[in-house]
Amino acid sequence: MDIQELNAHFGIAGVLAFHTAPGGLAYAEVTSPAASARVYLQGAHLAAWQPTGEKPVLYMSRKSDFIAGKPIRGGVPIAFPWFAVDSKQDRLDGKPGPPHGFARLQDWTVAFAAMAGDDLHLTLTLGPSATSRSMGFDHFHVAFELTIGKSLTMQLTVANESDKPLVFEEALHTYFHVGDIHEVSVTGLEPTSFIDKTDSFKVKPRLGAALRFSGFTDRIYGNTKAACVIHDELLQRTITIAKTNSDTTVVFNPWKEMVDLGPEEWHEMLCVETVNAGVNAVTLAAGKTHSMAAHVTLGKGAEKLGAEKLGA
Repeated sequence: MDIQELNAHFGIAGVLAFHTAPGGLAYAEVTSPAASARVYLQGAHLAAWQPTGEKPVLYMSRKSDFIAGKPIRGGVPIAFPWFAVDSKQDRLDGKPGPPHGFARLQDWTVAFAAMAGDDLHLTLTLGPSATSRSMGFDHFHVAFELTIGKSLTMQLTVANESDKPLVFEEALHTYFHVGDIHEVSVTGLEPTSFIDKTDSFKVKPRLGAALRFSGFTDRIYGNTKAACVIHDELLQRTITIAKTNSDTTVVFNPWKEMVDLGPEEWHEMLCVETVNAGVNAVTLAAGKTHSMAAHVTLGKGAEKLGAEKLGA
């Protein structure tokens, strides 16, 4: 559908409208009584969510490209059907597939939009394409269901439409906006060991304390269903990320400028990701579906936890 058709079929007066960004990407603009949000159709990419009266909850890089076929830095990129670097070295023309899979680079289809109370329910879907088939994925269907209001629920559902098991990884690679990463801690992962990608993928023991940040952090916490809480001392708020059918949590901050992240922007962001990857990759039987969800809520105030700052 073009923008006019999207607005005719799914637009909601005063709440949901579709537009085209300067770079050519189509997006949905949400202005409900409870929250504002923006969702790009490329990648079903939630780029902003801000409950009414609150500061932005998601972080979007000011240097991010909004160009067809290029990843968007910030918000909630969807990783599917693999997480991070492709393990299949000859997937496409003798090379690995794109980092985090093809889903974030594809245009998704708007399938549903409706208000329920003050919440907007928006669903986008993705099926096989020439791109996915070139990488060996021809019998699947993915739906991304958003419930946008004072809280945010994101549910990713994968259907296996083949007669063989479908093995995949998935992630809601969420970038959260924080006041200053030096004044942030994360609880919920204290009892869980982790793979430290900044230290040759070594397995590190559980910390037994809140996670604080003093350097490049890229950690994969496997076999955990626990909710995480971001304690933001500067913005005086907490962000709770509860999850369903996710057994992996990834925590990331690059601690430096990147090609599409400005020299000081890493101070203002923290990724706490809802994931199934590595030992927690999903094997989905023929004809079955699998749903993974993250539920994000805000709280007031954030006490200093007194934990010693821990390096990455």
